[in-house]
Formats: sequence, C-alpha cells, structure tokens
Amino acid sequence: MIAIIGLGNPGAAYENSRHNAGWKALDLLAKKYGVSISRPRLKALVGEGLADGKRVVLVKPQTYMNLSGESVAEVLRWYKIEPEQTLIISDDIDLQPGTVRIRPHGGAGTHNGWRNILAVTGSDRFPRIRIGVGAPPPQWDLKDWVLAGFGEQQAAMDEAFALAADAADCFVRSGIDLAMNRYNKREHAQDAL
Repeated sequence: MIAIIGLGNPGAAYENSRHNAGWKALDLLAKKYGVSISRPRLKALVGEGLADGKRVVLVKPQTYMNLSGESVAEVLRWYKIEPEQTLIISDDIDLQPGTVRIRPHGGAGTHNGWRNILAVTGSDRFPRIRIGVGAPPPQWDLKDWVLAGFGEQQAAMDEAFALAADAADCFVRSGIDLAMNRYNKREHAQDAL
C-alpha cells in the first residue's frame, strides 16, 4: 500500500489558492488512475485504486492546512503504513513559481502544514513533492498570499501540477530515487532559463 496525500484547504473559497497546489496535482493523478477522491474518512476525502498492480490510496485532508498532521497520522494508523510509504504533495513559498522539487525526507521549512505533520506523527521521513508558488511580494501578508490565486502564473502552475502528478506516479511505480532523478532535473533546466 502506498498513500499519496495532497495538502490543501477544503471549501470553494480556497479551491484555486496557492495552498491547494497539492490538491491540484493529486486531482490529476486521480484522473490518471481513474480514482474518485470522495469517500469521507480519516479526517479526509479518500479514494483507493491500483497503479501498476500496487494498492494506492489518494488522500485530501479536510482539517485545513495547519492541522494536516491529524489526518496524516490517521492514514498511517488505518492503513498500517510507514512514513516512507507516504508521499506528500504540498505548496512551497521558498521555491520559484512552477518549480517542482522532490526529496526523500526533510524538515518543515516555513510551511505550517508540514510543521503540524512532523509534530503529530513524530517523523520527518515522508517523501515529498513540493510545488513552488513563490514568496509574497513585500506588500503582501503571507497568509493572504498563500490563500490567493495564481493570476498571471496560472499557466506555469498548471504545468507544475502535471509534472508533480507525473512524479508521484513515478514514485508509485518505481520509487523515490527514480522520481528524483527524472523530475528534479527539470528544476535545473528551468533555473538555467
């Protein structure tokens, strides 16, 4: 069993916000797998399916971003899986908009959802895909920035969501090392432009 968890906030007001980048990528992966993420359980919406013969659960926590760890911990307990079997997709203000970065584990950085996950589960061993949404301009409050839409960056972000979904699929089929080798290279290509 592999769990793919996209971080975000429930409700129509947040649907197209920067904080919902994880949900956007997860929706594309669900479409690829033919999975409906609609069953309420584990403080989340959940969908189960198969990918390359492997059982996969796709999860959208419904706890709001800052309490994401509550749902993640329930997923680990219910499915009896380890953090290393749980890929988490999130936004990241410390990465340029449209950048996708994959890591096998790590800290929370500036992300409150990640801080809560690490605090509640007691582990930082979660593979992760972070989707860059950029830092707020000086005149913006951080909270307002992550809850706002993408505006002129929408096209670049749509590409990043698709790339993150492809990387998540690679993780399911072939593991974190191949996903990092294959998809982190694109980050460097973008930096060179």
